[in-house]
Amino acid sequence: MKKNALYIIFFSIFFIVSSSVNAQNINWAKDGNSYYESLHGQIVLITLPKNERKVIFPVALFTPNGSFQPLNIEKFQLSNDLTKALIYTNSKKVWRDRTRGDYWLADLTTNTLVQIGKNKPSASLMFAKISPDGSKVAYVSKHNLYVENIDGTGERALTIDGTDRIINGTFDWAYEEEFHAQDGFRWSPDGKSIAYWQLDARKIKNFLMINNTDSIYSFTIPIEYPKVGQDPSACKIGIVDVASAKTNWLDVPGDNIQHYIPRMQWVPNTNEVILQQLNREQNESKIFICNASNGIAKEIYTEKNNSWIDVNKDWTFLNDNKEFTITSDKDGWRHLYRIAVDGKKQTLVTKGDYDLIDLKLIDEKNNYAYFLGSPTNATQKYLYKTKLDGKGKLEMVTPSILPGTHDYDISPTGAFALHKYNSAVVSPISEWMNFVSGNPITMDGSVTNQMAKQPIVKNKVEFFKVTTEDGVVMDGWMKKPDNFNPNKKYPVLFYVYGEPASQTAGDVFSAGKNRLYPNLAKDGYIYISMDNRGAPVPKGATWRKSIYKNIGILNIRDQAMATKKLLATYPFMDKNRVAVWGWSGGGSSTLNLLFQYPEIYKTGIAIAAVGNQLTYDNIYQERYMGTPFPTTEAYVKGSPITYAKNLQGNLLYIHGTGDDNVHYQNAEMLINELVKNKKVFQLMSYPNRSHSISEGEGTSEHLALTFTKFLRENCPPGEK
Repeated sequence: MKKNALYIIFFSIFFIVSSSVNAQNINWAKDGNSYYESLHGQIVLITLPKNERKVIFPVALFTPNGSFQPLNIEKFQLSNDLTKALIYTNSKKVWRDRTRGDYWLADLTTNTLVQIGKNKPSASLMFAKISPDGSKVAYVSKHNLYVENIDGTGERALTIDGTDRIINGTFDWAYEEEFHAQDGFRWSPDGKSIAYWQLDARKIKNFLMINNTDSIYSFTIPIEYPKVGQDPSACKIGIVDVASAKTNWLDVPGDNIQHYIPRMQWVPNTNEVILQQLNREQNESKIFICNASNGIAKEIYTEKNNSWIDVNKDWTFLNDNKEFTITSDKDGWRHLYRIAVDGKKQTLVTKGDYDLIDLKLIDEKNNYAYFLGSPTNATQKYLYKTKLDGKGKLEMVTPSILPGTHDYDISPTGAFALHKYNSAVVSPISEWMNFVSGNPITMDGSVTNQMAKQPIVKNKVEFFKVTTEDGVVMDGWMKKPDNFNPNKKYPVLFYVYGEPASQTAGDVFSAGKNRLYPNLAKDGYIYISMDNRGAPVPKGATWRKSIYKNIGILNIRDQAMATKKLLATYPFMDKNRVAVWGWSGGGSSTLNLLFQYPEIYKTGIAIAAVGNQLTYDNIYQERYMGTPFPTTEAYVKGSPITYAKNLQGNLLYIHGTGDDNVHYQNAEMLINELVKNKKVFQLMSYPNRSHSISEGEGTSEHLALTFTKFLRENCPPGEK
């Protein structure tokens, strides 16, 4: 269960880089020497290396007629000729993110500001985009696709069949949650047509959440949610002609219910669309190039796997569109490949026993691919490069004297980059780099200068490796108590996630920290987290995919055996005071550890856990557990409710009743099993709170108090 890794990381104190350009990807200018930024209500061009600022769109242009206040610019998009700015404001939440709101278009040539979709309900527009020729804006509202002129006139519907279940230009709950698919349409390179997804969710059942507190009569909140074993929404790709509003559907082979299309984009400067299709089991991936005029789809690449295949990110086209890039772990490691569009040639770009973590830049001009990787330490991330033609060696770009986790936002020409760095002992910092020379633009703003000004960490997080009795070598971190005495015994708290969506033992600033109990070290707890097999760390496909059909079994045994080894190795760990906690997938792992290994774990705090794997959504659970046809044996075997009868220790279970991700029914199913088996435990339900349990006055503070009080009472702090 992915259950949003965002929450997992956030609640162990995820870092936020302080620079204003770090909150989102940099809006680079085409020259690669400058970028655009919203600053003090205006849009400015900042040119490197001297950070020279030039106002492109003044604040006065963003003040609507009759208003004394300029628009709050949340995001913006510029036209290709840089004369128009499309502003996103007044955003509202759709599931996880604020993806609907209002759009306004400022035009320098006419010195005007007009609202796009002004006849639509407030904050109802999604993913508005300026056409390539700068003459029109397209957007989604109420699941239909619209287009209008940049002066706000000529509004026309390009689709008219959109309903709450016929979804044009965006996605249903499951696609957004599991494929990270939100923006569901793309302008063609010539601006004459638009490619868009249509999902038919009419056969998806509603899950009904109940609200008991906002009215004297309760009411239900329906969530369209395809659970394990239920068919997903039917999916197809349409090409709508902007002039006629006529849609032609791409003729992609295969049942559109039993296949997913998680990625689609236009081939640059052509009338062709490239898309990825996954089968229901997500172990066969096909790439098609489709003619937008006649809809004919040509299969050019196929890949099969005994477990699952990850979704591609957007493809980069090379060699005058004769090749494109993909990432695949088909040879046992996640590597970059060049694929010929005729399907006849494949070139391995990254060679060796290491994983590409994240592709950062394809520099075709200089024949280089830049990517994050860490061949020798799975807890860290560094920038590497290699020759794009596959004939080069692996070269480390990040200075090795900066151990930890690095990220880079590189300009499209490779001239400059924003380098972001943090580690367990270095709080997040960033520097602007001359990427060609590899040097910071100014020493005052350099990473090394900023590090020198940070306070010295007295009680540092320690990283370790532990080898279990099964021969599994796991990475972990340990935060010992302040004033630690190795001759004393201390309680141990394990933080666990354990599923394929999140790493917990990374060398990042959040390591060793717990937002729900910030004083763990001060109060005398040892705090530990480890990454089991199945965790998405750069240790190769065998490591990551060994968890296939084994969630709730293999990951749980790895954690338990690693804990057993630590307790046997370090006499300062008190075997009678061992606790574990986790959120979401970590909550599920916590329950399984407490139930399956009660001789090891004495106390557990599980938050928003999946107690029964058959209740979770089909895309995530079937990807990692296989489809439940013809048997649900693996699902039952890995579910905490199967082992609830074994509870011996202290359990605190926490869940929000308004959780649209991991439904509260998991709590009630678990409660029934515990009650049936006469197991006493503690329960904290938060009415109408979502998966993050963050809504409502006092909620976060109350959650922290509840967590802290239970841990202190049932796994007492301090040395003995």
